[in-house]
Amino acid sequence: MTDHKRLEPVADWVELIATEADYDDAEPQLLTSMLSQLVLIRSFEEFVLELAAAGLVQGPAHSSIGQEGGAVGSVLPLTSQDTVNGSHRGHHQFLAKVLHHLEPKGIDPTAPFPDEVRDVLLTSLAEICGLDRGFSHGRGGSMHLQWKEAGAIGTNAIVGGGVPLAAGSAWAHRQAGTDAVAVTYFGDGAINIGSTLETFNLAAAWKLPICFFVENNRYAVSTSVEEATGEPRLSARGPGFGIRSWAVDGMNPLAVYLAMSEAVRHMRAGNGPTLIEANVYRYFHQNGGFAGSAFRYRSKEEESAWRARDPIDQLSGHLSRRGILSTAEIAHTRERAQALMAELGDVLLEPLPGGKPGQRRIIESEWPDPAFADVGIRGDLSEFDDAYLSDRDVFSGEIAQVKFIDAVATVMNRRMAEDPRVVVMGEDVHRLNGGTNGATRGLKDAYPDRVLGTPISENAFTGLGGGVALDGRFRPVVELMYADFMWVAADQLFNQIGKARHMYGGGGEVPFVLRSKVAMGTGYGSQHSMDPAGIFATSPGWRIVAPSTPFDYVGLLNSALRCKDPVVVLEHVDLYNSTGEGPVDDFDYCIPVGKAAVRRTGSAITVISYLAMTPYVLKAVDSLGTVDAEVIDLRWLDRASIDWQTIGESIKKTNNVLIAEQGARGTSYGAWLADEIQRRFFDWLDQPVQRVTGGEASPSISKVLERAAIAQDAEIVAALTEFGAG
Repeated sequence: MTDHKRLEPVADWVELIATEADYDDAEPQLLTSMLSQLVLIRSFEEFVLELAAAGLVQGPAHSSIGQEGGAVGSVLPLTSQDTVNGSHRGHHQFLAKVLHHLEPKGIDPTAPFPDEVRDVLLTSLAEICGLDRGFSHGRGGSMHLQWKEAGAIGTNAIVGGGVPLAAGSAWAHRQAGTDAVAVTYFGDGAINIGSTLETFNLAAAWKLPICFFVENNRYAVSTSVEEATGEPRLSARGPGFGIRSWAVDGMNPLAVYLAMSEAVRHMRAGNGPTLIEANVYRYFHQNGGFAGSAFRYRSKEEESAWRARDPIDQLSGHLSRRGILSTAEIAHTRERAQALMAELGDVLLEPLPGGKPGQRRIIESEWPDPAFADVGIRGDLSEFDDAYLSDRDVFSGEIAQVKFIDAVATVMNRRMAEDPRVVVMGEDVHRLNGGTNGATRGLKDAYPDRVLGTPISENAFTGLGGGVALDGRFRPVVELMYADFMWVAADQLFNQIGKARHMYGGGGEVPFVLRSKVAMGTGYGSQHSMDPAGIFATSPGWRIVAPSTPFDYVGLLNSALRCKDPVVVLEHVDLYNSTGEGPVDDFDYCIPVGKAAVRRTGSAITVISYLAMTPYVLKAVDSLGTVDAEVIDLRWLDRASIDWQTIGESIKKTNNVLIAEQGARGTSYGAWLADEIQRRFFDWLDQPVQRVTGGEASPSISKVLERAAIAQDAEIVAALTEFGAG
């Protein structure tokens, strides 16, 4: 007969239950601190719902009323050096962290609320209303609350989107030699998101000091947790990844505090990640001030049962029972918190002229200046003020013919040797003599703790790199083996990393470098061949570099690593084994941001290209012999870094433009560039801008079909011949 052996997980999984004895043992100051936080957060959110009902909050108002016990209990064991990020329903998470930062010994519920508490509540309220005095000058609003000084590194509107970023924060804490930890808050919806589960695995494999704090409020909008997963005990996920896990009553703030205290000790001791599932309940619907029962996905009886376990009422009962605070003192604390919110409302609001009694509007001077809308999409590049800038025409160092991939590996080694902040991560970058193409050759041996081979989990390690960049202590270089894999990590690249600076007010830095290769012409087919430049150019926040020579690669990578904006460095496999001019012993120069290269002068037509298409353009022009073409290699492709001066001077001379690229027509980079050229230089053009692109379809495996899908020198020859330049 078949034998079955019961297996037990390596990681502990327990339910922690706080008893009356635990409340008796708790320090009075701890319990009064909990009360102050709970009451302030509850009053704050009730006021936000009032404003939302009056039409004074633009966008959603995702209240966490009822869930405060989980946030408060989990934050009090932390310090200001510990970091937290949260979900779209994150007012309570954010406020608990910043209030604890301001008053680490606790807020006395019987005394006047300190001025700094008043100020942070006002700033938070202003942010939620979209006002200039908010933390992000109104750009973040309700779902994007950040105050880095307090360790609140950002709530997040994408379900599960902040989880990998928090892992990056945890990695930075450990790499910097501190015992600080990171906590990432998310709900029963995000527990099923791929980026969340990928990060569980990565954090466990790397033993990162991160707590995955699951607020299980039982509903993802209106879908119950039982409908969404076969194991509604969500803390069961932790042991499957080797993560020590706790289940706890989130309506009981002391129980959460005790569980988090155990988790923090585990993490600070270097034992890796933890997971806490706090069972909580939101009293209202997904958005606004109506109960969920009004939308018929839950019953009034269920709501009443959970409200009977209200965290403020539970804690108040123990405070009164122990004689720490009287019922009257507790009631007075609530009244003062409500009065404080009314007072803060008076700072931001005024009577609506001609309106009904009680109707109010935002004071006009509180709104941001509309001119601020695009400020801070990228930085001002002041980091280059003292940079060693050079280019091929002025470079004084020794030059030789070098292999392109050798220039990649050499400059990476140079930067890691000179800057201990640089860390490299990606699939197989630590093996195979420098990854799949040799770009990281020798780096793992030289810098073992800064070259990180990752699991195949692009969302997790890309987001982790983003979190490292946002932390600011290190400079991550993330390698995605093929450009197509960027779309596996698209949320982290476009919703998170690319938007972070602007979304949080424009003042933050995002020193993140993404390296990836374009593999058209290699037979790797539709899912390993795309050119992502056209799509990246439509995503605000990113800078894009596309080196076509070894010399340019060195200078452009140095600039990318110096830049405090996220930069994608595109590499083409056609170039890896090519040779060209490159430095022999000077690998420190930066090619100026926004400087194109004129590869060939001419007067009849301007041909604009980038990356591996540039050599094809030069080959085509040379093959025709009589074509008087000026060839511009863009090098910098993002909208903010285009060298309009060089392009304009050429167009005013030639009066004709051809844009040449290899990639598919649908994701074309040249489409927006042609439109912009015609807007800027219409008066100097003798004809519409012409374009050479690949076909509509992605490249296929078949050698014949792949060649038919992409553009090379033959297509350029045909275009120039039709133009008749000579």
